[in-house]
Amino acid sequence: MIKKLLFALGLILFFLLGLWVSKYVYHWADLQKEETSEVLLERVQTVAKLITVEGYFSEVYDYKDYYGYNLSLFRKKALIRVKAKVSVGYDLSQLEFKARPDEKIIIVNNLPDPEILSIDHDLDYYDISEGVFNSFSPQDYTKLNQRAKQYIEERAKESELLQSAQHQGKQILDMMRFMVEQSGWQMEYREHSNLLDVDKLLK
Repeated sequence: MIKKLLFALGLILFFLLGLWVSKYVYHWADLQKEETSEVLLERVQTVAKLITVEGYFSEVYDYKDYYGYNLSLFRKKALIRVKAKVSVGYDLSQLEFKARPDEKIIIVNNLPDPEILSIDHDLDYYDISEGVFNSFSPQDYTKLNQRAKQYIEERAKESELLQSAQHQGKQILDMMRFMVEQSGWQMEYREHSNLLDVDKLLK
C-alpha cells in the first residue's frame, strides 16, 4: 500500500516537474502571436495633378435611424466629429502643349476646370447609442465612413475652395505667359474655360 502511494506521488511530482520545465525553460505557456502581412501592388499609374489650394474642415455629422418608432429600443444613432483636408486643383492629364518654333508660339489646349482631387479625413465617434433591436454592424461603420466623406465633399463644394483654386490657376497661367514672353515667344489658349479670360491672356 505504501509503495503504491509513493509511486502515485512520484508520478504527480514528475508531472509537475515536467510542467515547470516546459513553462520556464521552453516558455510553452507564453502568449504566442502570429502575424501575416501581404502587400499587393495592383498597378502603377502616372498622374499629373496640380493642387492649388487646400481646405481644412472640422464638422459634426449626426446619424440616426430607427424601425417604425423613434424609441430607444428601436433606434441607433451616432455623433461623429469629422476632420478633413480637402485638396483642390487640376487634373492635367488632358492638358496639351503644342509649339510652333517658326512662329515662336506655344499653344495650350484642354485646360480643365478645378475639381476636388482628394479628401483625407479622420473620424472620431464620441457619442454612440444602440437600441435592443437595432445595433451597429461593421458594415454600418463602413457606410458611416463613406457618408461622412460625402458630407465633407458637399461642404467643400459649397465653400469658396473651387473659386480660390480657379483664381490660383489663373495666376499660374499668367506666370507661364510671362515666362514665355520673356523668352521672346507668345502663348495662346485655344479652348474656353472658366479659369481665365483669353483676351487678358493674349495681351
